[in-house]
Amino acid sequence: MIRATTSTFSDEMRAPLFNLLLIAGLAGSHLAPAAAQTATPAPQTAAISADAIKQREQELEATRQRQKSAEEAQAKLKAEIASLGQDRTQLNQQLIDTAANVRSVETKIGEAEQRLTALNGREKEMRTSLDSRRADIVEVLAALQRAGRRTPPALLVRPEDALQSLRTAMLLGAVVPELRGRAERIASELGELVALRKNIATERDQLAADRDKVRNDQTRLAALVDERQRQQASREKDLDAENARAITLSRQVGDLQGLITKMEQDLQSAAKAAEKAAEAAKQAEAKAAANAKPGPAAFKDRSRTSPAIAFASAKGLLPLPVNGTKIRDFGGSDGVGGVQKGISLASRPGSQVTTPCDGWVVYSGPFRSYGQLLILNAGGGYHVLIAGMERISVNIGQFVLTGEPVATMGSTSQVASILATNASQPVLYVEFRKDGTPIDPGPWWAANEGEKVRG
Repeated sequence: MIRATTSTFSDEMRAPLFNLLLIAGLAGSHLAPAAAQTATPAPQTAAISADAIKQREQELEATRQRQKSAEEAQAKLKAEIASLGQDRTQLNQQLIDTAANVRSVETKIGEAEQRLTALNGREKEMRTSLDSRRADIVEVLAALQRAGRRTPPALLVRPEDALQSLRTAMLLGAVVPELRGRAERIASELGELVALRKNIATERDQLAADRDKVRNDQTRLAALVDERQRQQASREKDLDAENARAITLSRQVGDLQGLITKMEQDLQSAAKAAEKAAEAAKQAEAKAAANAKPGPAAFKDRSRTSPAIAFASAKGLLPLPVNGTKIRDFGGSDGVGGVQKGISLASRPGSQVTTPCDGWVVYSGPFRSYGQLLILNAGGGYHVLIAGMERISVNIGQFVLTGEPVATMGSTSQVASILATNASQPVLYVEFRKDGTPIDPGPWWAANEGEKVRG
């Protein structure tokens, strides 16, 4: 009776069961000679050459299609930007919305990479576990082989086949209880491995799609920024001369407060910006005194040319200027025995930097150990300093809105090690000042993403 039952199941189980060795992470191990002998002979050279030529033609055609699509997208983008003309409101809206999209996708990419790391780690653990039980797996396979009447076929490669064969093997439990238990354990691990592989494939597909999307959005954003700066340059005839003079003046001072004072006193565009900031601050404070506490809706007017609300009234509303992880906080150690005067955010290479508040640019360029430095006059005696970017895309005297793109991070830290705990990745340094004194920016940041202002 036992021999009859075994024979009944053997034909169904033989080939799929041998998949276990490969699926369990043993693909790199030495297979049995019988399996090696049944390997398919290598295809002829002529066939390989024909396949290679066909594949190459397909790759070239795909490349041509991508290039054509890119050219069409560029033409469409240029037409869209041209249609904006001198409409400042529409341009600002496009800038802020696109920058928000970029940062949103950057966040999704970071989260997906973290999930993939965890999934890959679990898959490695599963493979290690199955590999460590090689002897147990081989013994199960050998027992099933002996139950058959013919030599088992060569190994297949689909994990689903192996899983199905193991489920079939459980039917032998009535005849071989021990074999059933061991097959169940292997099937459970194999089932988890199959599920992990599906999850990993899904995550990788989504990650690839997100990366494509962020590249497209970055291309669009770069075109919008160029148009914004072109319009700015047409309004400011002496822009290049002012920027060059700012760099010269920056070399004459040794600290940030000296730089702010020097810019707003000696540089025409920065002085005008400071004057506008002072006037706007008075108006905003008067308006704030008459109204209730402002909310995010106060920032919706994209045509504004002065801060929507007084900086002091913006507590709990402002977004961090870059996606990243806080590695140093205000008041903590700066690593050399001093106290941190701002916060440091470790970001991804190439991350988009946006303004945390409305304000006028009073400095834009390199400064000392800060790398590229951007200083905004937010009115009411408040200044916001952002440092460590690779490229800045706004000019001195320019008014920028909350959430507007102003800079891009590099691939490594641009800030001196005194401000960064990890120089191997980009680090953005942010500092708030009131009447020249650094203050804790903590109360100004929005509590969560839903409360962050996007312009």
